[in-house]
Formats: sequence, C-alpha cells, structure tokens
Amino acid sequence: MSSTKKGESLIRQNFASDVEARLNKQINIELYASYVYLSMSYYFDRDDVALENIAKWMKYTKQSDEEREHAQILMKYQNTRGGRLVLQNVQKPEKDEWGTALEAFEAALALERFNNQSLLELHEVAGQNNDCQMCGKKFF
Repeated sequence: MSSTKKGESLIRQNFASDVEARLNKQINIELYASYVYLSMSYYFDRDDVALENIAKWMKYTKQSDEEREHAQILMKYQNTRGGRLVLQNVQKPEKDEWGTALEAFEAALALERFNNQSLLELHEVAGQNNDCQMCGKKFF
C-alpha cells in the first residue's frame, strides 16, 4: 500500500484534476443560479411589484432551492470521487430590478441555457479524460 501526503484522498482513482476543477466551477454556477432565482423571487414579492405567484414559482416551487440542491449533489459527488471542494465567491445577480414577468422569464431562460451549456462542457472534459464514471452519471 502506498503512502499518501496529508490532504490527499485515499479513494481517488482515475479522477483528472481538470475534471475536478470543472466540477468546482459547475458548483459555483449552480449556486449563482440559486442566487439569481432568489433575487427574482423577492423582487416579485415586493409590495410595489406584487406578483405573488411568480415569486412563489421562483422560490417556493423550488427554482432557487433546486439549483442549490444541484450544487449539493455535485459537492457530494466531488467528495465521493476523492476530489476536493473549492468554493468560490458567488457572483451577484446581474440586476436587482427584474422588470416585467416576461423580462424575468427571458432572463431565467438565458440562465438555464448558460447552466446547461456549462454542464455539457463538464461532460466533454470528463469524456476527454476517459472518465467513464463521470460521463455515465445522471446527476439531476
């Protein structure tokens, strides 16, 4: 049995460092998406905007919570593979005022497309590194 340095995982096997880094980036993107949906939710819950059902959809029907849960699933996976979680600053949402419901849903669609593209890139990096476990995993 080989010895490991302090902080090195004993379970890590065939887990490339660029896949690990890309996974950390995806975790940050999921947390950012959660933050954006939370911002939207409380914007539409304001007394001067008062679109309660949209506020509920953004928050209480789990848009914000769902994205945070995705981040937590990826964090658990990172640990399962012997990777190291490196949390980064979560970027502030691009705006504080979300305008009309249509404008907010257009922003939400753009966010979902960005998030999906990032997941595709994560899968591509895993494939380039012959990471069958990562490529075969269904996360969400």
